[in-house]
Amino acid sequence: MNRIEAMQIYVSVAELASFTQTANTMGLPKASISTAVQQLESELGTRLLHRTTRRVQMTQDGQVFYERCKDLLADFEELQNLFRSSETALQGRLRVDMPSGVAKDVVLPRLPEFLQAHPAMNIELSSTDRRVDLIREGFDCVLRVGALGDSNLIARPLGYYRMINCASPGYVTQFGLPQHPDELAGHRLIHYVMTLGARDSGFEYQDADDAGTVKTVAMNGALTVNNSDAYYGACLAGLGIIQVPEAGVRAALDSGQLVELMPNYRAAPMPVSLVYANRRHQPRRVQVFMNWLDAIMKPRLIIAPAR
Repeated sequence: MNRIEAMQIYVSVAELASFTQTANTMGLPKASISTAVQQLESELGTRLLHRTTRRVQMTQDGQVFYERCKDLLADFEELQNLFRSSETALQGRLRVDMPSGVAKDVVLPRLPEFLQAHPAMNIELSSTDRRVDLIREGFDCVLRVGALGDSNLIARPLGYYRMINCASPGYVTQFGLPQHPDELAGHRLIHYVMTLGARDSGFEYQDADDAGTVKTVAMNGALTVNNSDAYYGACLAGLGIIQVPEAGVRAALDSGQLVELMPNYRAAPMPVSLVYANRRHQPRRVQVFMNWLDAIMKPRLIIAPAR
């Protein structure tokens, strides 16, 4: 029995939690199923399954191996179809991460149409504001907003988010409507950090009178958050000023829930990128999904960072 067949057997046993059901499903003797799993464990040097008289359960190593098998088998299936018609249905698992606001406002409302076009795809969507480890956590691609650090990953720029300063009408009534960063001394900023305990740099803006130089004003604030939903909710509650992508608050501005402040003193546009591992041949399912993400994000982005 070759390695691919053994991996297919293991995935089936892991999903059905049964050697007997796998044997029945695949039309193989139960002994062949057991032997295939034992050979994999011997070659890998670790136990993949806990076996009792009543149940079969993956070990921690078995769970990791299962996830990798799913990806490798999907890649193998795609390799077999590499030179066939480009209309061949996409299939397999795709794991992607993106900020929660992008997932909620942009991707999830449009995802039904993607899955309708590719019904054999299985998408695992992580939406968090933390920077995930793409390689270690097994993501096919991630959508990142903000500057990218140095890495061995490949970045595909999509454009830039235009930034905006805003506050609630209640906040403006209480603290006033500043016209210039010099007037921020008596105001409050809602601080946003990736990790609680860290310090943000304060109110940032591009100075049009100084060749667009980015400047910072240190500001007080009673609240620090590490989540974009909390950041937005705190602003609606009147707790302070926030600096966010305009696309994410446009509806609230149009409805009067939020008010724009100092439109001539905005933070520098924020880059938006797709990031993925440096692989010689990216699976077609990943390429297609990234192209789709690019297309649905474009209307919300500006092409150049100029103000």
